[in-house]
Amino acid sequence: MTARDLTKNQEMVLGALSAADGPLSAYTILDRLRDRGFRAPLQVYRALDKLLDYGLVHRLESINAFVACAHPHCHGHGSIAFAICEKCGQVEEFSDATVQSRLGDWSREHGFKPSKTAIEIRGTCATCLA
Repeated sequence: MTARDLTKNQEMVLGALSAADGPLSAYTILDRLRDRGFRAPLQVYRALDKLLDYGLVHRLESINAFVACAHPHCHGHGSIAFAICEKCGQVEEFSDATVQSRLGDWSREHGFKPSKTAIEIRGTCATCLA
């Protein structure tokens, strides 16, 4: 997926997420894009659905918000983790080979075939702790 394959709405939603200081709800995205022609939540949700399919954005389930993927060209790893600061709202995306291996082992041992793995760690970031 390249930027030129995205629709205008998808480009604008991805741009809003990429420029954001932290995760955004769909309604916050809508508010930020109203002056660029967005009028209805459905426009945002359609764009987000495709961007999620393309692996360019992630949905943070625990806070019902979205972030641009920090590593859009390396989705070879099967699990993604997010550290979410409850004070400043910053989100750090990472993957860990040990955790991924253990989850894979568990899945095989239990005959479970995961379709998606996302881990969310909520707490306080180093900057806010300082």
